[in-house]
Amino acid sequence: MDLGARSQGAARVERLHRGLGGAPLTSPLVPQSFQAWALGWIKSIAAALVIWIVLRSYVIEAFRIPSGSMENTLLIGDFLFVNKAAYGGELEIPLAGLRFLRLPGYAEPQRGTVVIFRSVEDSTPNLDIVKRVIGAPGDTLQMVHDTVVRNGQRLEEPSALHLGGAAMPDEDFRMRQMRAWQLPHYVGRARAATPATYRPTTHDWGPIVVPPDSFFVMGDNRDESYDSRYWGFLPRSHIVGRPLFIYMSVATDPFRIRWNRLFRHPT
Repeated sequence: MDLGARSQGAARVERLHRGLGGAPLTSPLVPQSFQAWALGWIKSIAAALVIWIVLRSYVIEAFRIPSGSMENTLLIGDFLFVNKAAYGGELEIPLAGLRFLRLPGYAEPQRGTVVIFRSVEDSTPNLDIVKRVIGAPGDTLQMVHDTVVRNGQRLEEPSALHLGGAAMPDEDFRMRQMRAWQLPHYVGRARAATPATYRPTTHDWGPIVVPPDSFFVMGDNRDESYDSRYWGFLPRSHIVGRPLFIYMSVATDPFRIRWNRLFRHPT
């Protein structure tokens, strides 16, 4: 049988198959079209991207520590995984800065725990920050000569680091910033300082009361941390998670891996 007759026979079989309601016959030997191949890859990549966004938003995310504000608990160059399910994650579109559809968590931030949160300042709305919870809603807080007093009790803070050093160039601005936001929450009217004479500093401030649905957070490295002392209370809605463990730690000068920090849980 020549090729022409064979082709005609195949065509008749194809027409008969379609007449019976079947799908078009294709030969396994005929290569898939480029469009179909590309569409398959696009679907696979899109599915993987959706899964990654969901996991990153609601379950776990990797973070890098860029500053020394949490030394010695967390060091510059620490890389850690963060549990975002604990406090309730929200769907986040990377690079776009869009967040919505927040899910409830199974825990609430506790005093003394390390938390990761979104910046409260308009200039850095998408910046993720790590600090320690010092005060919860309803707490009365004060700092006296670098010692935190919470609800009348002086805190023992083994993680707190006081290095001292020269005053910052913008120290006066920061003090004015502290006074401006603290005054509405200041409860020291019966004490030596009155609202008119209240002049908080980095080492002495308060007493102030933490409002509902808010927290007061500070860095462990008290002299190198830009925290609630300066910009105010942290809304509960800005807290995104808590550290799981350090999965990598790299020093840069000189370059080396800090093997002793791997798999450590920051507390």
